[in-house]
Amino acid sequence: MPGGRLTQSERQQIATGLADGLAYAEIARRLDRPTSTITREVMRNGGPTGYRADLAHRATQQRTHRRKQAAPQGSQALPQPYGRDAEAVRDYQESLTTVFMTSGLPKMMARVLGCLYTTDTGSLTASELAQRLAVSPASISKAITFLEGLELVRRESGERRRERYVVDDDLWYQSMLRSARANDEFIEAARQGAVILGRDTPAATRLENAARFLDFVSEALIRAAEQGREVLYTRTETAPDDTATPRSDLA
Repeated sequence: MPGGRLTQSERQQIATGLADGLAYAEIARRLDRPTSTITREVMRNGGPTGYRADLAHRATQQRTHRRKQAAPQGSQALPQPYGRDAEAVRDYQESLTTVFMTSGLPKMMARVLGCLYTTDTGSLTASELAQRLAVSPASISKAITFLEGLELVRRESGERRRERYVVDDDLWYQSMLRSARANDEFIEAARQGAVILGRDTPAATRLENAARFLDFVSEALIRAAEQGREVLYTRTETAPDDTATPRSDLA
């Protein structure tokens, strides 16, 4: 499988594939590239409807140039713990950012979340985020406000009264509950609509069926989240015989 940066010719083939309505996986297969590479390339350069090969190639060259200029002060100069490959960590962070973008997050918010997730502490200050992402503090502040509204990050008081922005193990549990609660509004609206449109009419039946389906899914989701919450707090310990033993941090 070829590595390295995408060439201008490959970007033109991506643009052609998108115009032909091909899936990312099919474009990747034709280029002998990972699907994640194609997904990241498209999402960071206008999305499937706005992707332009020449603009994408120029933007990549500009990003590479900025990275080289900022390397002494930017995230590239930061030492990596545990003997990690700094380049591999950076590429993974970009891939994770793309995953967050495809799930619906705007680019800057996805970058902040990706940065937080790839730190061992799971927390950074605004200045640390700005340095690592080479963006302004104002951009970080806007992204954090957005992510807080979605309950994807939380604030903690740090040293010298500096706030730290945190992603923790409880994030996914809260996210599942929020997803379930988000269905409630539609369920209520659908049932109101069924009454207004007249019981047993096609439109009312459609709305009632949707409401019953989402109600069932929401209840199952909440039960599963409650039952599986302990998994988020399970650590793997090595026993004396070198076997892995799960341990829960929940009381």
